[in-house]
Amino acid sequence: MSKFYIVATPIGNMGDITLRAIETLKSVDLVLCEDTRETKKILDKYNINKPTMSYHAQSKLAKTDKIFELLVEGKDLALVSDAGTPGISDPGALLVSKIKEKFKDEEVKVVPIPGATALITALSGSGLPTHEFTFLGFLPHKKGRETLFKEIALAKRTMVFYESPHRILKTLESLVKFCPNKKVCVARELTKIYEEFKTGTPVEILEYFNKNKDIQRGEFTVIVA
Repeated sequence: MSKFYIVATPIGNMGDITLRAIETLKSVDLVLCEDTRETKKILDKYNINKPTMSYHAQSKLAKTDKIFELLVEGKDLALVSDAGTPGISDPGALLVSKIKEKFKDEEVKVVPIPGATALITALSGSGLPTHEFTFLGFLPHKKGRETLFKEIALAKRTMVFYESPHRILKTLESLVKFCPNKKVCVARELTKIYEEFKTGTPVEILEYFNKNKDIQRGEFTVIVA
């Protein structure tokens, strides 16, 4: 039986990798990476000398076929993303789905190695209700975006989504428009030196970001109570 490991890696602070993740990466025959350059930083830090192969959203069918061949040969593979848990708003989810369609459980065992994810990290530090929440991933750029904000405005549970630095101001403007009275937390630079949680109304947070242009970088996790 081959094993296909889904290995969570740090979202910022390198010290957040788990012992099990290190042991797994040392044991496999090949590491599949969203970006081999990013993964090499982790492998080098923990003295892991393993071959790597890229697998990302633009990977072609031939790459998937090669992965299937390796599994048929009995190779153990690990899948990592640039940061966090593969499969969460990540092309790795499609690969895992294809493997489960192609192979029986007794042929290839899919093994998740849990660890960091921005979603849970942000929720735990937000101070907002977490007993029920809906995760929306990355919001659509155009089509359906306004409809989604209307749904967020009417939601009875906490809503969580990721946003890029290019659209964070536009997103905050939409929150001001559709749900001005809701409590919002924007988490940025999670686990890094300049980690920050900013909580308040959409108007308060938008004003804060407009006044501090230097913080409009990195990836953001937005939580709407």
